[in-house]
Amino acid sequence: MSCVRFLSNAFGLALGIFAALIVAVSAAAAANHVVFVTDYGLYGRHAYYFVAMEKGYYAAENLDVEIVRSQGSANTIKQVANGTAQLGFADAFAVVLGRANDDVPVKLVAMIYPKPPHAVYVLKSSGIAKPQDFVGKTLADTAFSSVPKLFSTYAKVAGFDPSNTKWIATNSDALPGLLTSKRVDGIGQFTVGEPLLAAAAAPQEVVGFPYADAGLDYYSNGIVAADDMIKSNPDLIRRFVKATLHGLITAIADPQDAGQIMHKYHPEIDTTIAIAETKKVKELAVQPKLGAIDPARVDKTIAIVAATYPLKKNVVSTDVYAPGFLPD
Repeated sequence: MSCVRFLSNAFGLALGIFAALIVAVSAAAAANHVVFVTDYGLYGRHAYYFVAMEKGYYAAENLDVEIVRSQGSANTIKQVANGTAQLGFADAFAVVLGRANDDVPVKLVAMIYPKPPHAVYVLKSSGIAKPQDFVGKTLADTAFSSVPKLFSTYAKVAGFDPSNTKWIATNSDALPGLLTSKRVDGIGQFTVGEPLLAAAAAPQEVVGFPYADAGLDYYSNGIVAADDMIKSNPDLIRRFVKATLHGLITAIADPQDAGQIMHKYHPEIDTTIAIAETKKVKELAVQPKLGAIDPARVDKTIAIVAATYPLKKNVVSTDVYAPGFLPD
């Protein structure tokens, strides 16, 4: 009798274990696969996404996230619009331009860089000590960069005439060499790229002139989603935003750990550079409510885009951002 009872208990235990495994497998199978595309390449400044992955924040939201590289924000919003990626990280300027000129149905759902990252970097030895010193100088950036296009707006608020400043276009890989060899006086760059540029320029020192320091105020990079996704699966977007912001909070609280995590996932990215770029992200990202989007500042951003680029049609804040995706 005791043998029968033992076998019965053992059988019951086995069934319980089997059932638990089925539940676990089913839960894993049910995780939503999300392809997330960056704004450009893959750098230490993207560490917080990998922190969210490493710490299990995405898994806790039942998300299986695959992070892929982009060739620029314009490319990012197109990938999100056509469904190649479900979510992306893109510049607000690209979102406005995409909506106004090409009817690209993509909106911002969370703001990661509420402060402008645009800047011009020079060598300390150049003698350029203030924005007015750019008069008569030659600067370089990529053909699609918004830094040169915004330069006239920057010059206006900084108080100098930009007409005698020359910009030349080149590829992104050539920029550090042009600067360090002194073939140009400065290059356009986002402030988050300063650590990588400084390492490339060493032992020479670089000095940055952020457009924000002159008083320019507009939105830059944020998380974007397509109109269809916003309508059909808002819960997935909310879960992704929640986990990502959790990763951002963790990363800026401990940049050293974030840099190490980034290097773990992508050994080609130097840990020290990733740490420094995460600190630069903190300078741009921190606001009273992380990820928040203010409609008035969206309108201000649209006005700056309209003053900088030709737009085929007018857009308003509700065309380029969707509220309701931040965690409580």
